[in-house]
Amino acid sequence: MHDLVQDYYGKQLSSTADLKTTACCDISQVPEWLKPLLAKIHPEVLSRYYGCGLVCPPLLEGCRVLDLGCGSGRDVYALAQLVGPTGEVVGVDMTDEQLAVARAHQAYHAEAFGYDNVRFLHGYIERLDELDLAPSSFDVIVSNCVVNLSPDKAAVLAGVQRLLKPGGEFYFSDVYADRRVPDAVRNDPVLYGECLGGALYWNDFLRLARGAGFIDPRLVDDRPLAVTDPALAAKTGPLRFYSATYRLFKLDALEDACEDHGQAVIYQGSIPNQPHGFMLDKHHAIETGRVFPVCGNTFRMLHETRFARHFAFIGDFSAHYGLFEGCGSSIPFDAGSATASGGGSAGASGGCC
Repeated sequence: MHDLVQDYYGKQLSSTADLKTTACCDISQVPEWLKPLLAKIHPEVLSRYYGCGLVCPPLLEGCRVLDLGCGSGRDVYALAQLVGPTGEVVGVDMTDEQLAVARAHQAYHAEAFGYDNVRFLHGYIERLDELDLAPSSFDVIVSNCVVNLSPDKAAVLAGVQRLLKPGGEFYFSDVYADRRVPDAVRNDPVLYGECLGGALYWNDFLRLARGAGFIDPRLVDDRPLAVTDPALAAKTGPLRFYSATYRLFKLDALEDACEDHGQAVIYQGSIPNQPHGFMLDKHHAIETGRVFPVCGNTFRMLHETRFARHFAFIGDFSAHYGLFEGCGSSIPFDAGSATASGGGSAGASGGCC
């Protein structure tokens, strides 16, 4: 599978125009605050972008960020501007041709930004322990439509867990299926290269994440994907695919269910570009100034991470009132149309993922 992916992204694809599905490209609307950052990135880097989501979480200034499967470096160079001169972004990729493009334009971006805070490493995302990366040394780890390409996804998550600082997060977009992908699809070289063949059944992903110590994965956004090539669509049949962004927090005390401890938070409106509300995940859109009831896990995700200073906190863990109302286990993605841009919005009241 490594050879297949290296050939597909190193030799078969020369730009996003060569893709045969909407899986490995971001068709969501680019937010206004991101457009000036992308405008500073070299055109060749932009033309070789194969991501499926937006992996720029808030509050990155001064952070140390790792990008798994960085490709030609679009996300690295966007994140470099968000972490600023006191932060660092490290990109890891196994495809020499992609890394060559990223490195060729490093001086260009250093001049455009006024600082050079990035570096690129050749390596495999399921073998992060082989790289010169210290345990518990990253505030945030990101990945954009790459985990599905790995033949050992459990090893990827284990490596992420090892490298994150306590309270850090894995914020990443990837492709998921509504059921387990059959061998005929999984072994098709084009479907695998297009990020569909290696897609996990969403519930198997949740099991892997919890097994790696990420007890409460949170879905941030999702959209259905269209297989636009008729020959490939005939092969995938009734399978439904989704691009989804998750955030996984490295917090030891998270519980395996959303428990109600009578807690609430109040967002101060102080996170850049989010003055009216903060969206922790698809089911937690927290309006500025409003008392927002939360489960114990959500309380910890805000209180024990880089978000803490932007919230007021009500309550503790001294009382327990049972399961937080609304906790469910059905498919988390919006059904929608496969040609729609998708993405769910959360209600204004407290909720559970």
